[in-house]
Amino acid sequence: NAVLMSIRPQYATKIFDGIKTVELRRVKPKFLAEGDLIFVYVSSPVKSLVGAFTVSSITEKSLVSLWKNVKDYACVSRSEFLNYFQDVERGAAIFIKDVWLLPKPIHLAELKKEVKGFHPPQNFRYTSVRQVESFQ
Repeated sequence: NAVLMSIRPQYATKIFDGIKTVELRRVKPKFLAEGDLIFVYVSSPVKSLVGAFTVSSITEKSLVSLWKNVKDYACVSRSEFLNYFQDVERGAAIFIKDVWLLPKPIHLAELKKEVKGFHPPQNFRYTSVRQVESFQ
């Protein structure tokens, strides 16, 4: 499986620098498992597909348990964590391994030109490795 995921620039930078090793999500992707690929689309103002990582593991827990598991890896403060998960009882954590950058980011305009009807996901969208390889 492969997922195209939108990530804010400040968090994407930390992922590719190896500082942030877990990605938090309000909703756990149903069809995402250990070993799957996540292609990273960096949201505004970057608006580019920049790289990918492999899912080391994925978990869904109560917010109290989740915070205990991710507080040292998510690169967010407790208040940012609680604000992000406001109005939900559970959250998901995607643990990251094997991070890699594309040789050159692929900007949104180029993605739209290459893939008819392409729109970056608000959160995530299932895709295929073959579809992403067609961007290059």
